[in-house]
Amino acid sequence: MADTSSHLSWLIIRDHNAFLLKRRNIKKPFSTEANNLTNLSSFRYSGLVHKKSLGVVPADKGIQVVYKRPKYQTKPAKATVKVTLKHRPRRTLKKLKNIVNENRYRRDLRQAALRRASAILRSQRPASAKKGKAAAGAGAPAAAAAAAPKKAE
Repeated sequence: MADTSSHLSWLIIRDHNAFLLKRRNIKKPFSTEANNLTNLSSFRYSGLVHKKSLGVVPADKGIQVVYKRPKYQTKPAKATVKVTLKHRPRRTLKKLKNIVNENRYRRDLRQAALRRASAILRSQRPASAKKGKAAAGAGAPAAAAAAAPKKAE
């Protein structure tokens, strides 16, 4: 859909496309398309129809920001740019905010991108030891010795 407007493209694909997830008792269907920050099927967050779109996906140790360049909208291989941010969480969020602000890149998506990046970074944190688990771990060898079968004399 190279030369069509984004509104016309949305009207064509909004009800029927391969990325829709429709379920009973859910008013707004979900979407699994790339560059959709909220996974909602809506015109604003659609990564398919806009010339400029922004996506945040997890990387090994950080996040990967994926965005489309409108100059190459007819050449999909050159259109997407992937930037990996592997800094501390606060610095990563600041760099993401700078990418959106300084490049004048879809300011309406800034808050959604920051929320998604924050959730990804939070999920990558190592699990902290719980107080109850540490106490149970200390008594585990004694419990294992008691449960072991005794030798016949």
